[in-house]
Amino acid sequence: MQKWEYELKVSHVNKETSLREYLQKRLLIPKHLIFALRTNERVLVNNKYLPMNFAIKDGDEIHLTFIDDDFSLPVQNLVPDDSVKPDILYEDADLLVVNKPHGFKTHPNQPGETNTLLNFCEAYLNKTNQHAFMIHRLDQFTSGAIIVGKNPAVVPILVRLIKDKIIHRNYLAWVDGIITPPTGTIDKPIGFDPDDKRKRKINGVKPLQAKTDYMVQSTTADHSLVELSLHTGRTHQLRVHLASIGHPIVGDPLYNPNSVNDDMLLHSWKLTLIRPYYMDEIEIKSPLPDSFKKFM
Repeated sequence: MQKWEYELKVSHVNKETSLREYLQKRLLIPKHLIFALRTNERVLVNNKYLPMNFAIKDGDEIHLTFIDDDFSLPVQNLVPDDSVKPDILYEDADLLVVNKPHGFKTHPNQPGETNTLLNFCEAYLNKTNQHAFMIHRLDQFTSGAIIVGKNPAVVPILVRLIKDKIIHRNYLAWVDGIITPPTGTIDKPIGFDPDDKRKRKINGVKPLQAKTDYMVQSTTADHSLVELSLHTGRTHQLRVHLASIGHPIVGDPLYNPNSVNDDMLLHSWKLTLIRPYYMDEIEIKSPLPDSFKKFM
């Protein structure tokens, strides 16, 4: 049986807060895991098991123990592939931040599939008897920083932090033309493209609200380098939004098919990471790939 343990010091408690409320609202632990911790008395406060409605205060020490039976999928079925060594930007006991190369998929789509980022991370982590867990994804032709979990205890928290935009992700992209004004927000719903199942479309089928902020960093005679941040996380959101204002991403094979550049110049550049359980903040930057430097 595998287990994952956390020794935590309570902080940021400004009013009377129960242990349950702290675990659920401050640490973002899902209810089913809190139930497992309580039922099996695997949550201790100052080395004692206490009821979930017990009031805690700053400085109290909480000990959590998770076991593999707490999780419906304690190991994801990934085939290890050591053909590419992951470029690791950050690593701790719970997670990796990896610099994803352009052209590789984030995860396999078929049983037994290899040659994706998660397969490479699985091979790397298997050396220390650990496994890779998918948290979020980047498009195949997008490069840059991506989070990979190392145990199932952090997965639901990281997924929630990404979904609620508490973990911030900033992108850089080269686009066609000079964007004016140089800062702004694109707020247009995105749905499926009825004519091409690979694509998304503004006001397409089953549209969902989508919002992107942009800021021009520099320009050449014919192109703009823009910094982008997401309020929502729709499929192809940055690509569709930029194309919709007449400034598609350089090299985008779907939304800028006439671009002469071989690589799509979209890069996950900066990640403001919140570490699960400890809830501290770390800023991680991914160096620009050679394709960006060549284009400049």
